[in-house]
Amino acid sequence: MEMTRSSKIPEILKTHEAELLSEWNQELVATNTRKGLIKEAELQVECREFLKLLRIAAQSGNLSNIQASEWREVREMLTSISRSRSHKGFTPTETATFIFSFKRPLFDRLRQQLHDPIEIGDEIWQATDLLDRLGLLVVEAYQKSREEVILRQQEEMMELSTPVVKLWDGILALPIIGTLDSARTQVVMESLLQKIVETGSEVAIIDITGVPTVDTLTAQHLLKTVTAARLMGADCIISGIRPQIAQTIVYLGIDLTDVTTKATLADAFLMALKRKGTTITRK
Repeated sequence: MEMTRSSKIPEILKTHEAELLSEWNQELVATNTRKGLIKEAELQVECREFLKLLRIAAQSGNLSNIQASEWREVREMLTSISRSRSHKGFTPTETATFIFSFKRPLFDRLRQQLHDPIEIGDEIWQATDLLDRLGLLVVEAYQKSREEVILRQQEEMMELSTPVVKLWDGILALPIIGTLDSARTQVVMESLLQKIVETGSEVAIIDITGVPTVDTLTAQHLLKTVTAARLMGADCIISGIRPQIAQTIVYLGIDLTDVTTKATLADAFLMALKRKGTTITRK
């Protein structure tokens, strides 16, 4: 339904702003079950600012398209509120309640100021449509914020789960835990190559003891990492080849003949020491 300038909503928002704000605050306080997550004073400031921006935007008469330029400041504020609620631990429902709780005060005011039942129905429908659109915007902004947080946490976890350790002068170790996919391979490769450059290491041990399974794709990722390390002047040893993984590699026909492999990290470390011309003796 297209909204026109004949709507009484802009006039009511302007004339009864103080009353609407007071009644809305009461609604929010009554429905807020997570009072420890936000201070009441902060909530009142948000309500006051939103209602002011809503009133200004509504004066344009365009109540059906919240993507229009006159609604930009309203969208920006609601996006900011959604991000803040997300970081504070509010649920999507609790976040959307900020908008939906304004329905009762606005509907009550419309019924008080209007007398024609048909006009009241039309205005309430317009108000419902507007607030529902704004509520959906809040939920979408909340979801996007959560997705950004999850993506950032995944990236941080990938970085933390692929530490490059200096075992000896000129010898690095890269223990891999979990599945090795394309995105993680890129992180692994970048971390290893950077460490090779920083330390001038000649041998790098890639330990896959913590990798649950090895398939063709995983083997390809390992070979890419080995090739990249060789181009940087470091030889690679793959350790953690368990019997099950060895059988899988043979069954899949994966060619690792050009790559030195060892059953354990300790065995790989001893070989790396030999390549460096270093030996360890027991007293």
